[in-house]
Amino acid sequence: MTDTLRIVATGLPTVRTCDLLDFLRKYMGTEEVGLVVVGLPKTLDGGPSESERYIAPFLKQLHREFPELEVRRYDERFTSTLAHRAMLDAGMSRSRRREKGLADEMAAVIILNDYLSAMR
Repeated sequence: MTDTLRIVATGLPTVRTCDLLDFLRKYMGTEEVGLVVVGLPKTLDGGPSESERYIAPFLKQLHREFPELEVRRYDERFTSTLAHRAMLDAGMSRSRRREKGLADEMAAVIILNDYLSAMR
């Protein structure tokens, strides 16, 4: 999520895919959401990655649930690597760095911050 001026991104808790729509319903019921940025997984040569086949059906569900919601895709290449590097640089323990949810949350913040920078 971002601050109201869309200057900086902060993380939200990682949510299991099967719980994501319920989480979004609750979140959007209490928070004003003008735009959702969804990572766009690509291969090194710029083509769609294998995980895109899982994201596309979710995006259809998201549109059915929130037809007025603006959704933008943004390249997510290397964000997991950058998140792990940030955890190393922060001195996090090996066990903490292995927490999948934490790495995903940090990668999401990187994606959103990159998107915000690109839009400025």
